[in-house]
Amino acid sequence: MFAILVDPDKFGSPKDLQELIYNLKIALPDIILIGGSLINNGNFELVINELSSLKIAPVILFPGNNKQVSANADAILLLSLISGRNSDLLIGQHVVSAFDIKDANLEVIPTGYMLIESGPSTSAQYMSNTQPIPHNKTDIAMATALAGEQLGLKFIYMDGGSGAQTPISKEMIKCVRQTVNTPLIIGGGIRNKEQAIAAWNSGADIVVIGNAIEKNPGLAQDISRLRTVNE
Repeated sequence: MFAILVDPDKFGSPKDLQELIYNLKIALPDIILIGGSLINNGNFELVINELSSLKIAPVILFPGNNKQVSANADAILLLSLISGRNSDLLIGQHVVSAFDIKDANLEVIPTGYMLIESGPSTSAQYMSNTQPIPHNKTDIAMATALAGEQLGLKFIYMDGGSGAQTPISKEMIKCVRQTVNTPLIIGGGIRNKEQAIAAWNSGADIVVIGNAIEKNPGLAQDISRLRTVNE
């Protein structure tokens, strides 16, 4: 599957939002993820409402903090940052937002979130105040994902973070895929269709494209066409 991650801070202007909508209608992703590290321009609900009304794909929240909850989305990835040791992102934020999520009547998808080293420090690393798993420590990634699965998490999301310079290695994806049975989401640093193919072939169930489509809107269309051909 193919997901597009939308940061409302980067698509807040009417022009940018209309360009995004145009590209989404052509690319037809399986999932639209919405979220970001900050979201401070006041367009969070606007972007969710606009994209939900398109009925192109389920709109799923990818929250950077406990304020990023909306009843207008279809579901929420309830992220536990299992690669770090920041208790606030393992349970603290969840307690604060628990009743907001319940009142929003969102489908909840418990997700083990793993930050993987991908070059210089990313926004996700800085905001989460955690160290990523080193890119070559496949054994740690495998054990972390397995622990998440044993805790009952329904998805594992391995991410290089916003602004990742390099994608997660094929070896790490393959080894984690062989270790857990939960669906595996891969994001961060995927800038071309060859990298998307590599992630899929290594075992990714869902490939996420984020920052790359801001610089290259046609990338989402290329990957969507590629996915269709493979099907």
